[in-house]
Amino acid sequence: MAVKIRMKMMGRRHRPFFRICVTDVRTPRDGRVLEEVGYYDPMVPETDARAVLNCERINHWISVGAKPSDRVAVLIKKYGTNGTHLEAQKAANERLNKIRRRPAPKTVLPKSVKKSKSNNEQLSNDPV
Repeated sequence: MAVKIRMKMMGRRHRPFFRICVTDVRTPRDGRVLEEVGYYDPMVPETDARAVLNCERINHWISVGAKPSDRVAVLIKKYGTNGTHLEAQKAANERLNKIRRRPAPKTVLPKSVKKSKSNNEQLSNDPV
């Protein structure tokens, strides 16, 4: 059985998303897969943060004879185990995480709203 590492298209219209999968060459592009080993999201604003790969599994499949497609081979060369863009990918992920981490909004009560005593406090202050 000939095995390829290629992209499987997901997402919706005008919002593409690709899973990087290990498949038999006879299956259709979006068909059954043997294993999913990463993903590629072209809509991420940081170019180097678009691909996430499981390098250990990719190396295993290549060692047993799987052939990557042309585009996946480029991603493996850039972001694989000894990739040329690993430092840039790490920096891009850190920049994205800073953008995504926003402080929780503070709820500010208007000055006209005053805190009222709870029922237990009112009962304990009343002389009996």
